[in-house]
Amino acid sequence: MSEQTNPFIGLWKSFDEGSGEETSIVEIFQKENKYFGKIVQIFPKPDEDPDPICDKCTDDRKNQKMIGMEIIRNMVMDGGELTSGTILDPEKGDIYDCKLWIENGDLYVRGYLWLFYRTQTWKRVN
Repeated sequence: MSEQTNPFIGLWKSFDEGSGEETSIVEIFQKENKYFGKIVQIFPKPDEDPDPICDKCTDDRKNQKMIGMEIIRNMVMDGGELTSGTILDPEKGDIYDCKLWIENGDLYVRGYLWLFYRTQTWKRVN
C-alpha cells in the first residue's frame, strides 16, 4: 500500500477526553513495514509548558521533548487495522498495547492493558 492510498498516513488531531479541547497533532508514518506516530504540535493550556518533556517516561523517551517524540511504535497492518504495537501516554509515562482503525474518516486509537482499554477518536488534519 503506497503512502498516497494508505488512509493511516498523515496528520491527526487528538482531543482531551474531558473538555473536548485539542491537545496535539500526531503524524502517522511508515518506516519499512511498520507504522509509527510522533507528536508534531502541542496545544498547551495557558498555564502549561509550551515545550514539555516526558519526565514520567521510563524508557528511551525519558526527559525527551514531547514535540517530535514517537508515541506510537511498531504497528503492523493486519486486515485494515494497525495492531501489535504500543502507544505512550506522555503525561503519565504509561505504555499500552495499541490498535488503530479508521471509521467514517476518523482514526480510532485504542490503548489497552489486559481487559481494560480506552479508545480515543482523532480527526484528520487537512
